[in-house]
Amino acid sequence: MSDDATSSSEPWEVMNENIEMISGGIPWGRRMGFRFTRIEKGHVWGLQPWKERLVGDPDTGVIHGGVLTAFLDNLCGTAASSALPKPRFVATLDLRLDYMRPADKGRDIIGEAECYHVTRNICFTRAWAYHESRDKMIATAAGAFAINKPRSVDSMRTM
Repeated sequence: MSDDATSSSEPWEVMNENIEMISGGIPWGRRMGFRFTRIEKGHVWGLQPWKERLVGDPDTGVIHGGVLTAFLDNLCGTAASSALPKPRFVATLDLRLDYMRPADKGRDIIGEAECYHVTRNICFTRAWAYHESRDKMIATAAGAFAINKPRSVDSMRTM
């Protein structure tokens, strides 16, 4: 993509075009096998595959709650970033999870998140984790994310 095309694209469009790179750029996400499946303005979908090493209870085979937390946190943060008019990083200020039921053993988890309100400094999100549809929810999340100030490329090189 040329610089002209990039500058005229919406941030969420660029994110969606680079969805594989974004998914692979998260170290814990690579380890957990997490990936984004679609990004739109203020709305993100992802998949958390079931893996034996992510099980929290060996007797039931249920994925650990921390995996769900990390999954929904990242979906919410990405939904917040995709809602902004210019590319910006966000940081989790608050995240509440409600666990409705255990995920089924051996089944991948689908997640989606939306950013439903943006102020000058904060994005507000909600998210859902389920198997086929939201009819049988595994967990829900609500979050608030701080909008970070833009960084120059030069300042990022010195980190």
